[in-house]
Amino acid sequence: MPTLDFKGKQFIYSHHHSVPFRELLVNSKKSLPADGKKPSLDDNLIIHGDNLHALKALMPHYAGKINCIYIDPPYNTGNEGWCYNDNVNSPLMKEWLSKNANPVDKEDMQRHDKWLCMMYPRLKLLHELLADDGVIFVSIDDNEVHHLRAVMDEIWGENNFLTTLTIRANPRGRQSDLHFATLHDFCICYAKRKESTKLNGLPLSGEDIDEYNKQDVDGKKWRELGLRQRGAESLRQDREDMFFPIFVNPDTGDVSLEETNIFSIEVIPQKSDGRDGRWSWGAKKVKDDINRVYSRKVAGRNEFDIFIKDYLERNDVQKTSKPKTIWIDKEVNTESGGKLLKQIMEGKVFNYPKPFGLIRRILQIATDKNSIILDSFSGSGTTGHAVLDLNKEDGGNRKFILVEMEDYADSITAERVRRVITGLTNAKDEKLKAGLGGSFTFCELGKEISIEKIITGESLPDYPALAQYVFYTATGKSLDKEAKEKSDYFVGETDLYQVYLIYKPDIAFLRSNDSALNDDKLTAIAARNSKKEKLVFATAKYRGQKELSAQNITFCQLPYAIHRVVGA
Repeated sequence: MPTLDFKGKQFIYSHHHSVPFRELLVNSKKSLPADGKKPSLDDNLIIHGDNLHALKALMPHYAGKINCIYIDPPYNTGNEGWCYNDNVNSPLMKEWLSKNANPVDKEDMQRHDKWLCMMYPRLKLLHELLADDGVIFVSIDDNEVHHLRAVMDEIWGENNFLTTLTIRANPRGRQSDLHFATLHDFCICYAKRKESTKLNGLPLSGEDIDEYNKQDVDGKKWRELGLRQRGAESLRQDREDMFFPIFVNPDTGDVSLEETNIFSIEVIPQKSDGRDGRWSWGAKKVKDDINRVYSRKVAGRNEFDIFIKDYLERNDVQKTSKPKTIWIDKEVNTESGGKLLKQIMEGKVFNYPKPFGLIRRILQIATDKNSIILDSFSGSGTTGHAVLDLNKEDGGNRKFILVEMEDYADSITAERVRRVITGLTNAKDEKLKAGLGGSFTFCELGKEISIEKIITGESLPDYPALAQYVFYTATGKSLDKEAKEKSDYFVGETDLYQVYLIYKPDIAFLRSNDSALNDDKLTAIAARNSKKEKLVFATAKYRGQKELSAQNITFCQLPYAIHRVVGA
């Protein structure tokens, strides 16, 4: 498969591996927990900090668990003034950046290379965070769409490309453009594994519902659809199993798969040019839903055609429509996003916020009631607002994780979410007036988790942070919930391993005998009575490995045995 080459790629190709893990520090004052609860990393999260480091900090908690990612990175138009600030330890990289403009502007002839250097490690971490059945959506415009497609083909795989959505972002068109007034943006969509991905349909429009213009005696609405397959792959040779005769009762129009004296007219799916076609249903489907299948004589010909009743509702659930690739309604344009944010914040606070309707629609397509949604360029917090709104509508328990590196992470990103949770007295929308409910925990990035700094005692992470970290680096998996210290030192388990951690963020404890794996601790661990291999992290042990192996225990000495399975 072709790959995209760009200046600096050799230095950032594996840079995401060298980015240090950091603690996520809860800021209780800026959080909005649920009534009676404390801020927790298991809640919705708003993280203030560099998004590359924030994504790495999320790995021990959410690797392979994010169901839907939406990001709106800099479009690299030359007007944003963004800076490349990743600490890549390469003299050549540092020399290149020192000799070129930073922030990046229109005059920077290497701005596309810098943009790709910024995006590549972030996309790599996002790929690792995404679940196997997850989907990522990336907003972009013409400046970088071709580069983005190429680099995502490389990271996600060309076969996992789903679509490019075209969004009418500016209905009047950008009049400052030289030759054509641009009115669209793009949204690139990839799956982690296309074969595992299942997307939802969208609610039918009023125009769509009007097509269901027939009604049964019990009031059920339906429309008439021909059973003959039309268009692509409509020949017998395309689906031999969908070519079979259907027999018609000429007096009533009823149909059967078996020929009798009553069902005496044979109908096959023949095309107008005489070639054998096929039905859109197989024989089993026709038999199972025979009450929905009927025939009608073709006007002007002594022939019958076969139709089905396509009901508006099945099992009391209204049909949906497959999402289309061009979105033009006003809910998805940037102007609507600006108006809504201005109403929420009682004044203009942000240029070009993403439209609420755009992200809400993406979530309708790509999430279910228990999905985890990540936005690592969260801006004004539209993604968090959309998640809360969908939860309010369908009683869902979706969770959002927002990352914002700018200083307005609290004053705009989190403040918008606070306001839509608690309600806006002067809002025109009744849902916003009443409040959507929900909660979130505000986090900042702490010090890096460093083996050297643990040894010296310079930087000792708290127990939950180190527990998440050792579990992830030892197993390549993330814990389902925030780790808590237990009397038997148990952290969590996978299909193959149990992980235990004997630790306190206290250098005196770590240098004492209390931190060692001794008989009392072995007894506590054995009480779980598990046959899985047990990885026990501690500073020392008072039993030989042969004796420990007999109990299925592997001793992992802190901090030296904190090995990086991911990216090792």
